[in-house]
Amino acid sequence: MKILLTGVAGFLGSHLAKKLLENDFIVYGLDNFSTGALANLDFRNHPNFTLINQDVSIPCSLRTDAILNFACPASPKYYQIDPVKTIETNFLGVSNLLKLARETDAILLQASTSEVYGDPLVNPQRESYWGNVNPIGIRSCYDEGKRSAETLCFDYKRQFNVDSRVIRIFNTYGPKMSIDDGRVVSNFIVQALRNEPLTIYGDGSQTRSFCFVSDLVEGIFKVLTLNTKLEGPLNLGNPNQLSMLELAQKIIEVTNSKSKFIYKTLPEDDPKIRQPDITKAKEILNWSPKINIDKGIRLTTEYFIRHLKNA
Repeated sequence: MKILLTGVAGFLGSHLAKKLLENDFIVYGLDNFSTGALANLDFRNHPNFTLINQDVSIPCSLRTDAILNFACPASPKYYQIDPVKTIETNFLGVSNLLKLARETDAILLQASTSEVYGDPLVNPQRESYWGNVNPIGIRSCYDEGKRSAETLCFDYKRQFNVDSRVIRIFNTYGPKMSIDDGRVVSNFIVQALRNEPLTIYGDGSQTRSFCFVSDLVEGIFKVLTLNTKLEGPLNLGNPNQLSMLELAQKIIEVTNSKSKFIYKTLPEDDPKIRQPDITKAKEILNWSPKINIDKGIRLTTEYFIRHLKNA
């Protein structure tokens, strides 16, 4: 099976590419390296891997069996640097890829996000929930970019019978996150290893549900290899939520750090709760996460210890 994987040099894309190669897929990895890193491609000399240095907003004519779209910065730190580029990457990128999927009769797997739920008014969030999103805020370039990408996927499914599969990814962490990633797990671990104060936004009571990257990749692989079409979006994440203060304390314990906490103002539109309902994924894929937060933090911390030594 030939795969076009966009965003291949990113945290998640590189893990996914490795999984595909281990299962004898032929992978064409596309990335413009705006946030991805060549160092993540430790498989780049694999005979079944080809790297394409290109922006996803530029049309691609490659014929493959499936297209996996993971091209877009996922951290607010990076997607807010150039919000116009962010929403263009989301909309133009998936538009180009859906046209290609229609022309080549390929599966299109779109990496959407829990951010489509915004600052949710229900907990946990089911796929049937329409969300509570500010369409004109500082996070809107990403939130609304992903929502518009979902719209295109389902319009192409209805109008042109494209086999589009939309997954809504909840907070993911693990090795290959960059030191300056900007997301909370990597921020806390790097600060703790350096014995710097851990930055808590707001009062730290806001919750997230963290999924270790290998669990998520297994779920994505199951979606790709599903032998029937996927109707509607699908949540993929770990349903065990914890507060930012609880996460910070776990990381302090694992790293044996002397770090204290400092508190800063909660950013605009930052969600107060985030927890996936994965009933649908369990039923359709027979999938649920296996690595708990304590083991995941240990594995991620070990990676950063090695990475910081070589930085």
